[in-house]
Amino acid sequence: MTDTLEATADLARQAARIGGPDQMLSEDQVIAFIQERLAGVDLDSRSVCLVIPDGTRSCPLPLLLKAVHGALAGRVSRMTALVALGTHAAMDEDHLAEHLGYPAGNLDATYPGLTVLNHEWWDPRTFVSLGTISAARIEELSGGRLRESVDVRLNRAVVEHDVALVVGPVFPHEVVGFSGGNKYFFPGVAGEEVIDLSHWLGALITSADIIGTRGITPVRALINEAAALITSDTLGLCVVAQSGTGALHSVSFGNTASAWASAAEVSAETHVRYLNAPVKRALAVIPTKYEDLWTAAKGFYKLEPVVADGGEVILYAPHITQIAAMHPEINEIGYHCRDYFVKQWDRFKHVPWGVLAHSTHLRGAGTYDEENGECCRLTVTLATGIPEDVVRTANLNYLDPGDVDVAAFQADPETFVVPQAGEVLFRLR
Repeated sequence: MTDTLEATADLARQAARIGGPDQMLSEDQVIAFIQERLAGVDLDSRSVCLVIPDGTRSCPLPLLLKAVHGALAGRVSRMTALVALGTHAAMDEDHLAEHLGYPAGNLDATYPGLTVLNHEWWDPRTFVSLGTISAARIEELSGGRLRESVDVRLNRAVVEHDVALVVGPVFPHEVVGFSGGNKYFFPGVAGEEVIDLSHWLGALITSADIIGTRGITPVRALINEAAALITSDTLGLCVVAQSGTGALHSVSFGNTASAWASAAEVSAETHVRYLNAPVKRALAVIPTKYEDLWTAAKGFYKLEPVVADGGEVILYAPHITQIAAMHPEINEIGYHCRDYFVKQWDRFKHVPWGVLAHSTHLRGAGTYDEENGECCRLTVTLATGIPEDVVRTANLNYLDPGDVDVAAFQADPETFVVPQAGEVLFRLR
């Protein structure tokens, strides 16, 4: 681990950065930094693909995109913004307009010459294969946890441009340690093969052990290996945003690895909070940017480390009415701890591994054996608009959201209430 921390620190020093954990940047500072950095890169007459986040991340994307567009318009031959959906639902025109900051139906009014694309992960024509990572190399990268070759498929828009510029935030992340950087390619605009393999690797390590881990985790190493196959030049504009507001602590610029490493240093000091003792119960108040349980589960990931054995995490999200429309398999298998799947692998190996990973991440730590069955460390309770029968069939606990009194929970000394849950990680000292 020391070696990976030193390697990450070396990478971070290679990037240019403005701001830090204890700072808040003005819009003028952000714009000036972006324009200065992009002016120093040879982009004239080259095509540029901007890989940007979807609506599930706190980020002042209109500010960043306007600064980038202003620095590149008239210089580059072609400019495309590709929304890194991973396997999330596509953003419609109204959502895109709000997200990017232009009048709905009139992209050209704000971003003349820009093309905006959703990552159409459901369409095989979206992808081009960059090559294969061998089973032996996967075994090495995964620390022996997996031995399986993987076809590295990526959205063809990335490789059909001369330069790919990742523009987006960095937060603690349940699969990779800290999000951002090359993760915008894999899984952001990748084929299901790398998505499934990387997420299942994270699940084998477990969310509680990998989330907020500094340095190059095995999953980050796998993502970087895949990104090394990209033929376009790759650059990163990685920001650290104040959760829930989008105001910026820092902006880092470099290649995708160095810009990420620089931002991850700031995120580790900004987005991780520490408690002195475990809590019996946590109430995660889920913001409306998470529209289904697939994304709202981040409220659990960020709180699992501080809840005592036998305790409970309540996800309070009355606005959520479905588990995951894009991933119906989760309704069939429900939510279970890692060992429930690993020790019954023949039953579940056919299920997409990304779905299995999501299942284990939300159910948290636990054990399974044939004699005693499944025993999970925590109770996971949904106080959502998802019907009770669906919740219980998915192996989760149900609470009527109409019975949730947030103020009463806040007054309860045994309950830890987190508003705007999902981005800030809580750990024990």
